[in-house]
Amino acid sequence: MDHKRVTLFAGHYGSGKTNIAVNYALLLAGEGKRVSIADLDIVNPYFRTRDSAAELEAAGVRLISSRFANTNVDLPALPAEAYSLVEDRSAYAVMDIGGDDRGAYALGRYAPMILEENNYRMAFVANPCRPLTRTPQDALEVMREIEAAGHLPFTAIVNNANLAHETTAETVLSAAPYMEELSRLSGLPIWLTCAEERVAEALRGRVEALLAMKLQEKYFALPEQRGKPFC
Repeated sequence: MDHKRVTLFAGHYGSGKTNIAVNYALLLAGEGKRVSIADLDIVNPYFRTRDSAAELEAAGVRLISSRFANTNVDLPALPAEAYSLVEDRSAYAVMDIGGDDRGAYALGRYAPMILEENNYRMAFVANPCRPLTRTPQDALEVMREIEAAGHLPFTAIVNNANLAHETTAETVLSAAPYMEELSRLSGLPIWLTCAEERVAEALRGRVEALLAMKLQEKYFALPEQRGKPFC
């Protein structure tokens, strides 16, 4: 799989970008690369990269997130260490960008340095099963809003079609025409297809550039939901 030094994942709320960012960082670490991951989502306190802190640490991945993440205090502040992701060009960086245009405003402060280095991939995570991105035209509108807010153009599309626990291989495969149309409208290539490990096993040999994901647990899950994955 082709890697850029800086990889950013952004998309509509609930698109699954946090799960993808975590799994991609673990993939890079598994290939022996020095990796840092930053949670730049200052809008949504419930789906956080810090939920996977223990697994990331065990893999040697450096995690950068707000010190208020996963507490009952969630301030719209970014850690100063986040600048190291764009300043230290000796390590791979993964960035989890907040949902929609509101979440992407935080990206603007890093965009000039990312553009200057020009070794990045800005991936739009698309899930046609979400109510506000049912059509490729809807997804394109969200994409343009994020670009305008974050001052960084997208360079690729990620197919993350899913229906949470009801996802099947057919769910992912049936999204192909949607992704192809979004690719045509945006002029961007489809870079990855993502699926939970069980579904990914059924997709092997049927799709290219497949990222099998271990789904992240949700820190704020109700007690009866603990241990159950989510999308």
